[in-house]
Amino acid sequence: MSLPSILFVIGIVALILSIFVGAKQKSTDEVEQISISLHQETNHLKKRLKALEEELMIQPVPVGQPIHSRETVKPVHTIIVSQIVALHGQGYSIEEISKRSSLPTDQVRTVLRSKGVHV
Repeated sequence: MSLPSILFVIGIVALILSIFVGAKQKSTDEVEQISISLHQETNHLKKRLKALEEELMIQPVPVGQPIHSRETVKPVHTIIVSQIVALHGQGYSIEEISKRSSLPTDQVRTVLRSKGVHV
């Protein structure tokens, strides 16, 4: 075999090898980037979920205090108010709404009256 043909074959083999090695490196980099982005999104969602849980957390009533007294009534969160109005609009009774919202029936009535709903 002549020298030019040997160099030509070596060049083709080198070209094919560089294509496969480059493709393998690219796919590894893409997988790493996807993994990093997925990890960042998961952390972001965890932070948002934690903030939402803290926002909706109901504070326990200390032992010895009456649960239904006027002094312990705290303002109802706007999300729960919206839920109460929606449930009433769907035909749920005050008692059912009270169970679903974990609020006393008197407070459910008060919320509905404050929103102009006849109870």
